Amino acid sequence: MIHSIADFRLKKLINYVDWKLLLFLLLFLNVKLAVKIPAIIIIYLLRFNFRFGFSIKNSRLPLFYLLIIAIALSGLFINGNYSNANYMLLFLNGLVFWVLCLLAVHQVKLSVENNTIETVKNTILTFFVINAFVSFFNIALIMWETGAINPYRYQGEYQKYFIGTGDYIKGLTFDTSTTNAVLNAFGVIYSLTLKKPVMVLLCMAVLLLTGSNFINLALLIILAVLFLVNSTKDQKSLIVICVVFLVVFMAKVSPQNNQYAAETFKNIIHPSRPPFPKTAVINATAITKGRPDTIRRKIAHQYLDSIYNASNKNPINNPVKAALPVAKTVQGRIIIAEPDINTKPYQTPTDTVPQQRKLLTFINQHKGKLPISGEASFFPGLPGKALALLQSLKFFQCHPVKIIAGDGMGNFSSKLAFKATSLGFAGKYPARFTYINNDFLTNHLDIYLNFFSKRAELHSLTNSPFSVYDQLFAEYGLLGLLAFAIFYIGFFTKHFKKLTYGLPVLMLMLVAFFIDYWFEQLSVVVFFELLLLLNIKETTSLKAVKYGRA
Repeated sequence: MIHSIADFRLKKLINYVDWKLLLFLLLFLNVKLAVKIPAIIIIYLLRFNFRFGFSIKNSRLPLFYLLIIAIALSGLFINGNYSNANYMLLFLNGLVFWVLCLLAVHQVKLSVENNTIETVKNTILTFFVINAFVSFFNIALIMWETGAINPYRYQGEYQKYFIGTGDYIKGLTFDTSTTNAVLNAFGVIYSLTLKKPVMVLLCMAVLLLTGSNFINLALLIILAVLFLVNSTKDQKSLIVICVVFLVVFMAKVSPQNNQYAAETFKNIIHPSRPPFPKTAVINATAITKGRPDTIRRKIAHQYLDSIYNASNKNPINNPVKAALPVAKTVQGRIIIAEPDINTKPYQTPTDTVPQQRKLLTFINQHKGKLPISGEASFFPGLPGKALALLQSLKFFQCHPVKIIAGDGMGNFSSKLAFKATSLGFAGKYPARFTYINNDFLTNHLDIYLNFFSKRAELHSLTNSPFSVYDQLFAEYGLLGLLAFAIFYIGFFTKHFKKLTYGLPVLMLMLVAFFIDYWFEQLSVVVFFELLLLLNIKETTSLKAVKYGRA
C-alpha cells in the first residue's frame, strides 16, 4: 500500500512539469553561447524531431526565420562582401544565430503540442520560481557584502552598487538585468491572467529589484490598459498592489533611480547641453593698468596672497584643530556619527576602468572616421537611440539602392557587428578575425563609443543604439521589416481573438524590441514564443470544447 502511494506521488511529480522543456529553458536562456548550443543538442537528442511544418497558408512555425535567412543570403551577393574572409566568418556566425532561433521555437512548439496545457503552465511557473530564488540570492549576496539592508541607498565602495544595484540582479540566465526584467514582466502579466496572486507579487518583486525603469514604465502602461479594459475585481486589486509596490520602491527603496528616470525623460523631451565649467580667470587688464610702481605693487600683493593661501592649505603649517565635542542625546547617550558621504569612498570613481580605456584607445586610433565620439568636446544632446534612428534614415537617404535588402548582416546595427569588433562587446571574438564595416564604424559604433566611453551614468538603454527594429531595417532593409511584420508578428496576431494573456505579452514584446537585439540574445524571444503558442493552444482547445469538437 505504501509502495503504491509513493509510486503514485512519483508519477504525479514527474507529470507535474515537462522536465525536458524546463531543462531546455534553464540551459538555453543562459547568457553563454557555449551553454546554449549544448542545450539545443541535448533537447534534440531527447526529442529528435525535424518536422518543422512550414507552409504558406497555415504554417506551423513563423516563416519569418526562413525568410530572414534568405534575405541575408541575397544581401551577401548584392553587397558583394563575400570576397572578405573575415566577413564570411561573421556571416556564418549570423546564420548560426538565426538557425538556433528556428531550432528553439520548434522545440517549444513540440512541448506545447505534446503536453497537456496544465503541464506546460506548471513548467512555466516552476521556471519563474527558480528564477526568483536565484534573483533573491543575488540581492542577498549584495546585502551580505555591503552590510546594508538597502543596498540601493548604499554609497560605499565607490558607489559600486547604489543606483546600479539592479544591474547585478541577473537571475538564472546570468544575462543582463534587463533580460531578467523582461522575463518577470511577462511573469506578472501571465500570473495575473491565471489569477495566481502569489506569483504576480513574486515576479513583480524581482522586476523591481532589477531597477529597469523602461520595463517598469512599459508594464505600468499595459497594467493600466488591463485595469480599464479587461480585468476582474481580484485582478484590479492585484494591479493596484503592483502599482503600490512600484511607487514604494521608487520613492523609498531607490529614490535616486526615480530622479535618474525623471532626468532622462526630461532630457529626451528637451535635450540640453551642460553648462561649461566655471574657471578662475585673472584679470590681466586690471593689473596692467596704471603706473609701473602700481603694477609692481599689485603683482607683489597677489604673490603674497597666493603664498598665504598655499600655506593655509598645507597641513604642516596649519595647527591641528581641536577635536569636536562628542555628540550626545539629552539622556547622555553617545551618538555615533553617520559616515560622510562626501568623502572619496562614497563617491563615484573618476578613474577610467579597463573597458573604457580600451574604447578611448580605439577612439584615438580612428578619430578621423568618428564624427561624434572623435570630437574633443562632448555634449549628450539627443539620446543614443534617437541618434541611431536618424543615422539609419540618413544612411538610406544617401544610399537609396540599399533600402530594399539593407546594408547586409553585421554591417550596420546588430549584436554580431558589435561582437566582431573584438572590443569585448557581447563576449569574446578572435582578434585576428576582427571585422568592422565602415558604415557601422561611422554610425552606430560611433554612437556607442560616444556614450559608453564616458561616465557611468551615460551607460543607459536610452543611449545604446541596440534595437531589433533598427537591426532589421538597417541590415535587411524593407524586406526584413515586412518579413518581420507579416510573417512573425502576423503569425501571432492572426489569433488575436483567441489570446488572453498573449495579447498584453505581445504588446510588451513589441516595446521591448526597441531596447536590444533580442533575436541574437536567444533568451527573451524564446520565452515569448512559448507563452504565445501556449495561449493559442489553450484558447483553441476551449473553443473546441465549447462547440463540441473535442
